[in-house]
Amino acid sequence: MTTVLPVAAGRHAPPDARTVYRPEVPVDLPGTLALLGRGPYDPTTQWDLGGVWRTWRTPAGPATLRVHRPAGDGSVGADAWGPGAAWAVEAVPALLGREDDWSGLDVSAHPLLRGSLHRNPGLRLARTGRLLEALLPAIIEQRVTSLEAYRSWARLLRWYGEPAPGPAPDGMRVIPTIEQWRGIPSWDWHRAGVDPRRARAAQAVLAVATSLERATERAQTLQAAADALRTIPGVGLWTTAETLQRTHAHPDLVSVGDYHLAHYVGEALIGRRVDDDGMLELLEPYAGHRQRVVRLILASGFRFERRGPRMAVQDHRWH
Repeated sequence: MTTVLPVAAGRHAPPDARTVYRPEVPVDLPGTLALLGRGPYDPTTQWDLGGVWRTWRTPAGPATLRVHRPAGDGSVGADAWGPGAAWAVEAVPALLGREDDWSGLDVSAHPLLRGSLHRNPGLRLARTGRLLEALLPAIIEQRVTSLEAYRSWARLLRWYGEPAPGPAPDGMRVIPTIEQWRGIPSWDWHRAGVDPRRARAAQAVLAVATSLERATERAQTLQAAADALRTIPGVGLWTTAETLQRTHAHPDLVSVGDYHLAHYVGEALIGRRVDDDGMLELLEPYAGHRQRVVRLILASGFRFERRGPRMAVQDHRWH
């Protein structure tokens, strides 16, 4: 989840670019954009009562995007500031799932899924198209608690991120450039709580970031994009899934290896916990839509009861 913050009064800077998107089908803004933020301290994503603020490192430069509901007619307003403002507003339809087609998904045989789809008709998979915004935090989240990872991501962006353009809420940041990421010294990765293994994986990505971005953008298939990511040491199945779910709105990729997901899916679908193999077996009837089914489960209101020992929070920083 991301923190709900009020927008400070008196912020009237006119946007550098603006659009109104009128989707052909309903769009649930919170449900569709929920995966953008990485925890309550993420300085790239903040919600308020009217919508969401999001920063981007676009091909044209930094941008702040504000997505909101301007009227009750189902349209979505988008205002943007900064050198990348035009890119940001042009990306809004894909961000809100215009290309995400749920028409082939049949969940009529399962009461929980059927009910969730009925209650969440505007749920879509967001496509961001920005690789590092998704891949680097996914690497930081490998094999640690969410709380640890969220803190590390927020620290790195507070230290090295660029202040958000325009009238964004205080403290918002744009992620560093590739060159700035590469310049972060090893001791600051440690100081942020990122252990050497994850730091090496991040640096392996950064070493080939430009060519990797090009390869995933130009990939002819989603599998080709996944294969490109998997060539990087330290980027495995879970990290690839967490990345492409956001960058490409991948409808079928499941986060195998997640600490809780298989248990959650099993309890929701058959009333008992399963392992990763069991989860994939349960999701097999929905092949091609498995990530959509996961999102329906998460949006269903089903309460997952965590049992057994919790993963301990560790401090990877030097003292």
